[in-house]
Amino acid sequence: MRLSPAEFRSWKNRSITLLGMSGVGKTRLSRILRRAHWFHYSGDYRIGTRYLDEAILDNIKQQAMAVPFLRELLRSDSIFIRNNLSVDNLTPVSSFLGKLGDPELGGLLLTEFKRRQELHRISEVHAMRDVPAFIRKAHEIYGYDHFVNDAGGSLCELDDPEVLRVLDEHTLVLYIQATHRDEEELIRRAERDPKPLYYRAAFLDEQLASYEAERGIEYVAQIDPDDFVRWMFPRLFHARVPRYEAIARAHGYTITTEELAQVQDEAGFLALVERAVARHS
Repeated sequence: MRLSPAEFRSWKNRSITLLGMSGVGKTRLSRILRRAHWFHYSGDYRIGTRYLDEAILDNIKQQAMAVPFLRELLRSDSIFIRNNLSVDNLTPVSSFLGKLGDPELGGLLLTEFKRRQELHRISEVHAMRDVPAFIRKAHEIYGYDHFVNDAGGSLCELDDPEVLRVLDEHTLVLYIQATHRDEEELIRRAERDPKPLYYRAAFLDEQLASYEAERGIEYVAQIDPDDFVRWMFPRLFHARVPRYEAIARAHGYTITTEELAQVQDEAGFLALVERAVARHS
């Protein structure tokens, strides 16, 4: 969605999609806006509660069935398991996505890893296509004035033109670009605490071949899952940047993590977006 600064100021019911790598401040900003009567739509929350809920539960149950005590309780319906996702706790989604590597170290073998990656991609596509319906619900059912779409970092990798068309038509797309200093901090954070990530299938195949050659690994079960994530993260980051930038050029606007870090309230955010719009005008 393209607007002039004046059009942005007069926009009665604002709807904004936040685009950028996990860790650049999308969720922090969404929490600030929640306090100012914005509906916070978390793409990952929608994925976990609507599109991957059953798959996540099946994975948890499968783990529980490996414990004899829990297996008997589950089979006799003496206990039940349910997800407890919240916008601020998306661990079940991350746990389902998993890490590639040695099962003895909690990793997944390649076929299962790719199956889960594809399920996540399909789920994210659906979650982003749901945005217009939730904009309507936010206003008509819940009475919110404004809407913020806290999109996942992998939005740029979906390669689904319809998703971008929908988001461009119904929201202002705002790319949060990491400064060099913040980029280095994101990479350090991934090294300290490697988390499951989504990879485009072609990118995964290409990088996995390079990793195996570099580490002298013959098959996936030899991979240390955390080491693979640490090795992959900077490569993933730099592969995503031009994709984010292309989306911003075609559909939206750009701010930096340094600019966003100065935002403490809704007024500061709106002023920042207006400056971003003016830069493009």
